Amino acid sequence: MALTIESRTKLNDGISMPIFGIGVWRMEPGRQTREAVSTALELGYIHIDAASMYKNEEDVGDAVKQSGLHREKIFITTKVYSQEVGYDSTLEACERSLQKLKLSYIDLYLIHKPVKGFRQNTWKALEKLKHEGICRSIGVSNFSPRHLQEIFEICEFSPVVNQIEMNPFLAQKTIADYCREKNIHITGFCPLARTEKSTDPTLVDIADECGKSWAQVMIRWGLQKQITTIPKSVNAQRIRENSEVFNFELNEDQMARLDGLDQGFRLRPDPIELP
Repeated sequence: MALTIESRTKLNDGISMPIFGIGVWRMEPGRQTREAVSTALELGYIHIDAASMYKNEEDVGDAVKQSGLHREKIFITTKVYSQEVGYDSTLEACERSLQKLKLSYIDLYLIHKPVKGFRQNTWKALEKLKHEGICRSIGVSNFSPRHLQEIFEICEFSPVVNQIEMNPFLAQKTIADYCREKNIHITGFCPLARTEKSTDPTLVDIADECGKSWAQVMIRWGLQKQITTIPKSVNAQRIRENSEVFNFELNEDQMARLDGLDQGFRLRPDPIELP
């Protein structure tokens, strides 16, 4: 079946998550976030990736409310930050996020970072939120196999998602292979490597072959790898461009050449090295 902007993947808890969305990291709180999210929703985006750390959940909530779209149409991800972890404090953090987002439930709630000594009790808080229907799905971000194993030691519900830095220049094979073995879906952040690789000759050649931009090729690579992809932009033209990736397909040779670009190019800390 051909991919569309509304295509979904079924998570290990049976809930379906859109494979494409907009991330709001480093969007300025206020007008910039509201306008970017509103533009995305008008263009057909139905997945918004937020976090308490980003300080703009309230603006995401405003844009969603103003869109007039039915709540069930939009998939909202947000995250409990490192300074909020722990059982009781996670429950409190989720309540704050709900209030800011103006929601009665969160589609996907993630532990933003694997803080040593707080991974298991934070996960137990997420399980309580899932039991209560406040968070429909629960998962993690920036977790290595070692961190995930701590969760498996005590969990009732397996994490449905691990959100990690992922693009053709950073394949994260160790983490990706482990997650696939455990049926944990991968969401890739920094799918465009923050434009750092936009002039790579192989990437440029493939973009020319497809009649697409380098950014569209990088996004399409992730989608064809069955990675949920959440590019961030505050520019209306680029938000549109990022969504115009469902009318072409990379062939086997192009995918192989993109796979060959993996060089461990990392913009964020390596989860494997986190304590």
